[in-house]
Amino acid sequence: MPTELVATGLVKSYDGRRVVNELDLSARPGAVLGLLGPNGAGKTTTLRMLYGLIEPDAGEILYGGASLAAQRTEIRRTIGVCTQQDTLDYDFSVAQNLRVYASYFRPKVDDIDARVEELITRFGLTAYANASPRTLSGGYKQRLLIARSMIHRPNVLFLDEPTTGLDPSARVEVWELIDAMRTEGLAVVLTTHYMEEAERLSDDLLVLSEGKAIASGAPKDILGRMLGDHVVVVRGDAPERARVEAWAGEQGHRTTRVLGELRMPVSREGLAAFTASFETLPFSVRDPNLDDLFLVLARGAHAAPASETKRLEATS
Repeated sequence: MPTELVATGLVKSYDGRRVVNELDLSARPGAVLGLLGPNGAGKTTTLRMLYGLIEPDAGEILYGGASLAAQRTEIRRTIGVCTQQDTLDYDFSVAQNLRVYASYFRPKVDDIDARVEELITRFGLTAYANASPRTLSGGYKQRLLIARSMIHRPNVLFLDEPTTGLDPSARVEVWELIDAMRTEGLAVVLTTHYMEEAERLSDDLLVLSEGKAIASGAPKDILGRMLGDHVVVVRGDAPERARVEAWAGEQGHRTTRVLGELRMPVSREGLAAFTASFETLPFSVRDPNLDDLFLVLARGAHAAPASETKRLEATS
């Protein structure tokens, strides 16, 4: 049965420091909620509260309207979790890993033989069903970990950086699996450091910074609100580089530097003003992407002016 996850006012502190601060979020059936933010933003702590590994200091977590605090055992039976850690049992075969994991759930998984066979086929593990996970590549181990988190037919699935360390081909294959789960009505909560992954998979995106939500919505909408319409790219050897940076500061535009390049998100009006101010300067213009947003958050680039900050808070 499809289940919506809704969390309100989540707070978690360690050593007197709030790592999650009054956080609200929701994950709807048939959609992927992406959690995005630099290291220390509170993503993993948020996930651990949502799937019941740790208790929030304050706030409420509801699954289909039922409280996780009040009905923990029943609700956790409907949750699937795939963490960053390799927790496979190498004393068992691929099929046995699924079967043993299924035995932990109460009520028991219905028709376990058919369920194991179904997942082995679906995740492309048939050739390795009777082999040790040691024989699997990184991509196939990740397939097995995700398959194992699905063995009990959960309604909500948590994926914490599921493609870290995979090569591009294996990463795309995992994307296809996640997309298929979404189309079948599963609510998926995803954390990732791959911006293309977040942009391609997320129906909804929640951007975290220092434990707070600073924006939420569709990825393109967030980029428009937080970065603007365009990104100006100025080469590192541009003759007026210093003047460009000074102009950006005066106008309140945030900038980042990547391999000498200066990148500056701007609105349509900002681009027109920049072009008028630097008529002879060679530069390029492209659409903003999540890499730009992540760099602004992670590097603490020039803060937005107060007027823009108020606008972001009002629209996020």
